[in-house]
Amino acid sequence: MRKRTGLLIGLVLVLLLVLVALAIPWRASKTAPATAPRPPSATAVPTAPPVVGADGIGDPYFPRAGNGGYDVTAYDIAVRYDPPTDRLEGHTTLTATATESLSRFNLDLRLPASAVTVNDQPATIHQDGGELQVTPAAPVPSGAQMTVRVAYAGVPSSVSGGTEVQSPWVRTADGAVAVGEPDIAAWWYPSNDHPSDKATFTITAVVPAGLQVISNGALLGGPEAVGPGLQQWRWQETEPMATYLAFVAIGNYDIVRRDTRFGLYLAAYDRALDPAIADAARASVEQTPQIIEFLSGIFGPYPFRQLGGVVPDASLGFALEDQTRPVYAPTFFDDGQNVTVVVHELAHQWFGDSVSVDHWSDIWLNEGFATYAEWLYAERNGGPTAAQTAAQNYARHPAGDDFWRTPPGAPGAASVFNNAVYVRGAMALQALRVALGDQNFFAVLRAWATERAGGNGSVQDFLALVKHVSGKSVDALAQTWLVSPARPPAAPG
Repeated sequence: MRKRTGLLIGLVLVLLLVLVALAIPWRASKTAPATAPRPPSATAVPTAPPVVGADGIGDPYFPRAGNGGYDVTAYDIAVRYDPPTDRLEGHTTLTATATESLSRFNLDLRLPASAVTVNDQPATIHQDGGELQVTPAAPVPSGAQMTVRVAYAGVPSSVSGGTEVQSPWVRTADGAVAVGEPDIAAWWYPSNDHPSDKATFTITAVVPAGLQVISNGALLGGPEAVGPGLQQWRWQETEPMATYLAFVAIGNYDIVRRDTRFGLYLAAYDRALDPAIADAARASVEQTPQIIEFLSGIFGPYPFRQLGGVVPDASLGFALEDQTRPVYAPTFFDDGQNVTVVVHELAHQWFGDSVSVDHWSDIWLNEGFATYAEWLYAERNGGPTAAQTAAQNYARHPAGDDFWRTPPGAPGAASVFNNAVYVRGAMALQALRVALGDQNFFAVLRAWATERAGGNGSVQDFLALVKHVSGKSVDALAQTWLVSPARPPAAPG
């Protein structure tokens, strides 16, 4: 009996303890504060203090090109241009994302700005040369989207600066053409002016009635009357585009349009051109669809939805691969038809436009590749082989020639557009073709153009792709042909 009695007492004691335990939280819940303290893991992390965005994007060749602290996704450029006075009035809207918490940031603009708003709030501005400093009313948090509207006006052709000998804004008899590399954007719209920050573009221009406006991409509307004696033209490029590739040509143009399997072909020829030059230009530029057909068979699908070209009556001295619609100086057609320059600029639609350089030191990826495309076109259309063209150029430049002192893979800021970047750069590709064999070589070119479409790349990225696709390291070849400031011991292939 004693054992049983002790057990009963133990059970009673256990029951009492349970009841007491159950009562404690009930009483506590009645007296708990209205808001319980956060657990340590939920404590907010203090945000970094706002910073001043850098006045350069970090390009070693052009330290003040572009800006730091934000990434632009879209430009909406609206300008009004008066040809007799060369006065341009602009209202440009940038849509961007802050990559740092910004108390201030810069835009690249050489025309005088009069007002800026950030997210519809007036901002304080200060202009120093080509840098427009913008201090928003409130700091822009990192990761936040900002809408920046800039009002500005001036005479573009009177603005000095940049890397060109002449202004990249070139007046013509009845208008102007804005075209240049690496500089042009700051002469007619504010931007983050570097190829590494690509964006979409909408470009609207109001001009005197009777004039035409040609730009990138699709023609959304025009000419549309917008006031007494004024007309508006509206263009849009929906694929990412580097700032220097945005262009505008204003004047009296004959416009040619037709549908192709690559999209709408639209080309424009200045009516002031010498008739013989105009005929030669048309005979050349009108081959654009056939040339794109040829190039797409090598590099992969044409990366854009429109195609064409523009030949202004302007003293440019160069052609430029403006996205979807290259601009050709009339001097290229002084001696008649010239398909070679058209091949070069259209090859840039893949190499330079769709796949843009990370930094200007990577320019070989643009110019060497477009020059080699010329050699491929000749090779497959009854001309000399690429190997023969490379050998001819090698023989043309003896060991002591300055030509060999500019390495295409690291030309230096002063020699970005040196002839060696083009020709020796193409010779480097011929050497690579010999080392890899045709199958691997053309697989590399196609992979580069398709896998990085719409983006950017560096010389080192390309060499890494070569190794990945072919399984071969080409470091020694790259050192000889791209980096060494000396003549290689033998012609490539």
